[in-house]
Amino acid sequence: MSTLRFQALREASTRKPVQFEETDRKSTIFGANVFNERAMKQYLTSDAFKGVQGAVQHGTKIDRKLADYIAMGMKEWALSKGVTHYTHWFQPLTGTTAEKHDAFFETSYDGSDPVEKFGGAQLVQQEPDASSFPNGGIRNTFEARGYTAWDPTSPAFIYGTTLCIPTVFISYTGEALDNKIPLLRALSAMDEAATEVCKYFDKNVKKVTATLGWEQEYFLIDKSLADSRPDLLMTGRTLLGHTSAKGQQLDDHYFGSIPTRALTYMRDLEQECMLLGIPVKTRHNEVAPNQFELAPIFEETNLAVDHNCLLMDVMQKVAERHDLKVLFHEKPFKGVNGSGKHNNWSLATDTGVNLLSPSKTPMSNLQFLTFFINTIKAVNDYESLLRGAIATASNDHRLGANEAPPAIISVFIGEQLTKVLAELEGVTTGKLSPEEKTDLKLNVVGKIPDVLLDNTDRNRTSPFAFTGNKFEFRAVGSSANCANAMTTLNTIVAKQLKDFKIEVDSLIESKDMKKDDAIFNVLREYIKVSKKILFEGDGYSDEWEIEAGKRGLSNFKTTPEALKARASKQALDLFSEMGIMNHIEVEARYEIELEEYTKKIQIEGRVLGDISTNHVIPTAIRYQNTLIENVKGLKDIFGAEFETIAKEQIILIKDISRHIEGINSKVVEMTNERKKANVMTDAQEMAEAYCNNVKPYFEVIREHCDKLELLVDNELWTLTKYRELLFTK
Repeated sequence: MSTLRFQALREASTRKPVQFEETDRKSTIFGANVFNERAMKQYLTSDAFKGVQGAVQHGTKIDRKLADYIAMGMKEWALSKGVTHYTHWFQPLTGTTAEKHDAFFETSYDGSDPVEKFGGAQLVQQEPDASSFPNGGIRNTFEARGYTAWDPTSPAFIYGTTLCIPTVFISYTGEALDNKIPLLRALSAMDEAATEVCKYFDKNVKKVTATLGWEQEYFLIDKSLADSRPDLLMTGRTLLGHTSAKGQQLDDHYFGSIPTRALTYMRDLEQECMLLGIPVKTRHNEVAPNQFELAPIFEETNLAVDHNCLLMDVMQKVAERHDLKVLFHEKPFKGVNGSGKHNNWSLATDTGVNLLSPSKTPMSNLQFLTFFINTIKAVNDYESLLRGAIATASNDHRLGANEAPPAIISVFIGEQLTKVLAELEGVTTGKLSPEEKTDLKLNVVGKIPDVLLDNTDRNRTSPFAFTGNKFEFRAVGSSANCANAMTTLNTIVAKQLKDFKIEVDSLIESKDMKKDDAIFNVLREYIKVSKKILFEGDGYSDEWEIEAGKRGLSNFKTTPEALKARASKQALDLFSEMGIMNHIEVEARYEIELEEYTKKIQIEGRVLGDISTNHVIPTAIRYQNTLIENVKGLKDIFGAEFETIAKEQIILIKDISRHIEGINSKVVEMTNERKKANVMTDAQEMAEAYCNNVKPYFEVIREHCDKLELLVDNELWTLTKYRELLFTK
């Protein structure tokens, strides 16, 4: 088997960058394969175009007759670009995307008169055979019926020779079976709540849009090297492997010159993104060897989520052309940084104002403080729910590590804004005196314009940090669908804004307060009750863990712990009140996420057992036999002196035996724990059993395997090593 490793190394080390040339300037090709406004104006009637725009901007319904005209134009546009098939592209609860391709081609009943056909019925709704997708008990396995329905707010696009139509996925009984429906509902709730609050400051605001800018981190590994590692292929991460002598200690990869093969891949990927309308802008080396980052321009959240899902698929397909493998796992390699997907979130009005950007006038800054403080209050009240929204088996490896925030959710706002909130907190209760109002506006709110975007240094240990004109949710994992985190974040902030308006209106009506006075009074109280969530220090420190416990903040270090918040009474009440998900939909997702966690740990346990017993142990025994033959030969030559002469070899033989025994015994124990867990019927209990009783064996088995990697002859070792995976460019 070691021949596979060395063959892979030869292939990887002799590869040349794939020849690639940009076809045109990015601005010219951007959105060329998207049925955007430009394409719609060319291929749709004016009524059809207005119908789509009305659906996108105001949520108006598109009737079937109009849908026929839209479908006709969409088909003609697609056929003009060589498209042969169409698909409803959706996001089931698997964490990935799904598609079923149908040809435009049809014949008449007798097989004659072939024609390219695509009408409003095919555009608006499809019925995929979807019984095998996760549903969390919403329906029985034999009930296959689930519907996909067109989402006109996310434009159709062409990939390859297929027209992809973004859709929602819903059960026959009406429950959401995807990540998109709850997100759309949350964004609608945010629009409604934020717009109402905006009217305190600007009556002209008609719509508020939640924006998202994700930062996608990933590893690039040569395909041959990745294929030589069964654990990478099966689980997305290395379950064993001794750390390389050189890792990221020198920080020489971070922001360094991008390796040629990686850069060629990035250029190819960026061209694909431009054609698909994904506005990628930034690329650079990340901290770990062979780790990189790609980031786009901010977009409306629903579109940004769709683009990130599409991007992850496109990244893998483009990588195949370059003989590379993309790793999205949050922690594919031990001892170096893992990967996240920082979600930069903000709110923008249809009048062109970023609600989380400080301004130069007191009234604008009052608006900024309103949304800023309400967001902090929302995180304060629902921090455990936010932690649950980013909980996965793979993200558990990353949270709390050197490049990632801890499992404790807190908010970082910087020293200057902390002082601003402290001054606001000291304002007199009730109506403000003219002097206080003047002092407040000039000396408190007035400080913010001098700070503007870069108001503070970043805190890389903060899971939720204010970074000048947005909040950065840093705890989201690199393999995650952003929809989960964004649904939760937008829901809790929308709920908070809704409550805020009720409180302000109550003070105005019952206490006869002026609007400004009422707003200041409510915000002041929010600052007082939300102080526990604010933290400016080192999130990795033991002191913070103790302090967070005193403050009453949750510290869920594992996914089974964190997911409990997803089905808590607080969560059920929140999502139900805000119209995001009913109890069935919430509980179904909780069950699905528990099951996914269990299956991932189960697969990792099986793969680790297989590799350690079928790769590591046989290789160790083969080398041990060589040592034994060496000792026998020395004994034949030197007689009684051989024990002194062969002392080191004998120690090696004993050490190898000890590690082999350690692997064998722990694999047996781990397997027995898996068997116990597998007969459990409660999803929470099974997940906890895998987490607490099975997973702890992983590190113990790995330690024995990694020790053997150092002891065994390099020529015999079958598994590609860290130094080869991380430093082959």
